[in-house]
Amino acid sequence: MAGRSLQIWLHGVHVADLVTATRGALRCRYTEEALARWPGNTPMLSCSLPLDDRPLPAEAFLRGLLPEGSALNALAARADVPASDTFGLLARYGRDIAGAVVFSDGPPDTGRYAVEPYSEDGLAGEVAGLEQLPLGVHDDSELSLAGLQNKMLLVALPGGGWGRPVHGQPSTHILKVDNAAWPGLVEAEAACLALAEAGGLTAIEPVVAHIGAQPCLIVARYDRRTVGKVVERVHQEDCCQALGRTAKYQSRGRGGPSFAETAVLLERYAADPERQLRRLLATATFTLAIGNGDAHGKNLALLHDPIGAVSLAPLYDTCPTVMWPRLRTELAMALDGHYSLYDCDRWCLHNEARGWSVPEATAREVVDGTLESLRNALRAGVITGGSHLALTIGRRVENLLLGATAGPPAKPFA
Repeated sequence: MAGRSLQIWLHGVHVADLVTATRGALRCRYTEEALARWPGNTPMLSCSLPLDDRPLPAEAFLRGLLPEGSALNALAARADVPASDTFGLLARYGRDIAGAVVFSDGPPDTGRYAVEPYSEDGLAGEVAGLEQLPLGVHDDSELSLAGLQNKMLLVALPGGGWGRPVHGQPSTHILKVDNAAWPGLVEAEAACLALAEAGGLTAIEPVVAHIGAQPCLIVARYDRRTVGKVVERVHQEDCCQALGRTAKYQSRGRGGPSFAETAVLLERYAADPERQLRRLLATATFTLAIGNGDAHGKNLALLHDPIGAVSLAPLYDTCPTVMWPRLRTELAMALDGHYSLYDCDRWCLHNEARGWSVPEATAREVVDGTLESLRNALRAGVITGGSHLALTIGRRVENLLLGATAGPPAKPFA
C-alpha cells in the first residue's frame, strides 16, 4: 500500500519520516530540521541511512527492530497485520524498541507511559506463558525486540521487583528464558558475560534467577540509562542494520556481516577509529576464546552518540556454543577466512586484523593482552573453578597463547 507515513523521532527531534513508496517499498526521508541540524552523510539513524535529502531504502534497518519466527507472527496476529507488513508492525509496536528511535503519528506522548508492577506469581505466570504470548505483549504494549529466543522486557521498580512497560514506557531490562533444547544456556551466557566484564568488553551485569520453574537470565539494557526517575534511551543499531543486511550469518556464504565490514564502519564513523578497531579485535579474540558460534551480525552492535559518531556497543549474547556441539561449532564471522571454532588459532586473529590495516605489533598486543586478561579472570574464579565451562575456556585460552588451535570442549553439555 502506497501513501502511508509515520514520523521517526530521535532524542526529542522529528528527524525523519517513514514513508511507503511504489508497491509498498519503505523509505526513510529525513526532515528539513534534521538536514539543517547535522552535516550530510551523518549516520543519525543508521550507518546504512546516512543523512541525505533523498528518500533512502530502509527495509533492512526497520526489519532489524522486529522479532523473528513465532514471536513475529504472534505480534502480527495481535496487530491484525501480515507478518510482512513492517510499516504496520512499527506503527503498532514502535515506541519501545532497540535504540533511541520512536515511531509515532506525532510527538511521542510520554504522558501515556506507565509501569504495571508484577507480583511474584504474576511474573512467573508471564514467563511460563511466553510461548503463547511472546515478549509478554498485551493489548497496551507498544514494544518490540529482535531475535528468536523467548524473552520479555521489564522495568526495574525503584523499591525492588519488576514491572511491565505500558504504552511505550522505556524498559530497563531484558529477561531471557533458558532453552529447553539446550539446558544450561542462560547460566553459561551469564558466566561469559561476567568474563567479558572482567576483560573490559561489557558493562552488563548478568543475574540468573529461577522464576517459577524457569531458569532465566536478566540483564540491564545498555541502550537505556536512568537519570533520577526518568529512563532515557541511548541510540544503537546492530551490524546487520548498520550494513543494510537482513542475513545474520556470514558463514557458509549466507551474506551476513563480517568483522572486516564492521571495521570499515568504525574507520568511517568512529570518533577514535584506532581505539575502536582495537576493541573490535579484542571482541573477536574473546569470541574465539569462549567458543561462541552465535556472534553474528545481530549480536554485534554500534552505539551512536548525539552527533552521529559510532563506537562498539558492550558485548551481549555471549553464548559458548562450543559446549553444545549440535548447536554451532562454526564462527558466525570468519577470522582470516576460517570458521572452525576448533581449528582457528591466534594467527587467524592477527591476519584478520591486518586486513583492517591494524599494524601487526598492535594486533599481537591486543590479542595477547585479551587472552592474558581472560586467563587472569579465570584464575580469579570469575567462572566457577572446575566446571566444564571454565576448563574448556581455560584450555582454549592456553592453546591460543601457545600458538595452537583452540580445540574442542573439555566435555560437551549435550
